[in-house]
Amino acid sequence: MRFGVPASGAMDRVAMMLANRALGKAPGAAVLEVSLGGLVLEVEQGALSVAVAGGGFVIRCGGLSAGSWSVLTLREGDRLEVRRGPWGAWCALAVAGDVQGEGWLGSLSTHALSGLGGGALVAGRRLVIRAPRLVPERAIACPVWARPRGEVALVIGPQERFFPGDRLEALLGSRFRLTDAYDRMGVRLRGPAMPPEGALAIPSEPVLRGSVQVAGDGVATVLLADHQTTGGYPKIATLVGSELDAFVQLRPHAAVAFRAVTPEEAIAMVRLRAAALARIMDGDQGRTGGGAAWG
Repeated sequence: MRFGVPASGAMDRVAMMLANRALGKAPGAAVLEVSLGGLVLEVEQGALSVAVAGGGFVIRCGGLSAGSWSVLTLREGDRLEVRRGPWGAWCALAVAGDVQGEGWLGSLSTHALSGLGGGALVAGRRLVIRAPRLVPERAIACPVWARPRGEVALVIGPQERFFPGDRLEALLGSRFRLTDAYDRMGVRLRGPAMPPEGALAIPSEPVLRGSVQVAGDGVATVLLADHQTTGGYPKIATLVGSELDAFVQLRPHAAVAFRAVTPEEAIAMVRLRAAALARIMDGDQGRTGGGAAWG
């Protein structure tokens, strides 16, 4: 943040952690993030295992079809396809090896708008994986709370003073839909207008992933992984951090409602989710087994 760029990173952080853990890697190791547009990779040389977690994507390789939440083995000549499935908007593809790339600020994370970091995957790009390994193929347990839900918890504020009571009632008493204005920076919501009063001259200040920012026309936007570091629009609410990974698995046009919790309740939710994730991570040790290249 002090350099004027967001932390970026995975849209679904839980999916990234569980995919890496299934291969015995550090939870924050670099992964390939796949959106609804899908991904096709071909193994040019070597063999390695991959793990896919997040969403309900369809994985095809060598005539076989599986769902995400799987550990698979890829060998030279194999063609891997990751396509949208029945649910979810993002998945993480981890590799049993080290993704080679040009890091920035100590990370391979890609800031999509600027291109800083490891960089977006485009047709023809070649990836090199150092020290590839093979691990047994298996399923990865998908926690029930990793699935998108129709209701998401948030904390009112920090600038609710700019929103009269009827605006707050609209936020908590209405259903909104995610629009097609959806990328790694944020997603615009369609629903009742909630125009702020007297707030458009407030100074810019740091913003967080999960902030619900409302523009002068009353349209709300939920800020996501690549959000700007500062903003001058008032924030009517902030999604609870432990709700964000499931929230981003909602697809455009999906309906969502919001419920308010207190800051103390939000902290308890985050701690409870962290404990549940720690139990999964401790119990999923990931089993280990040249160089591998994809094109």
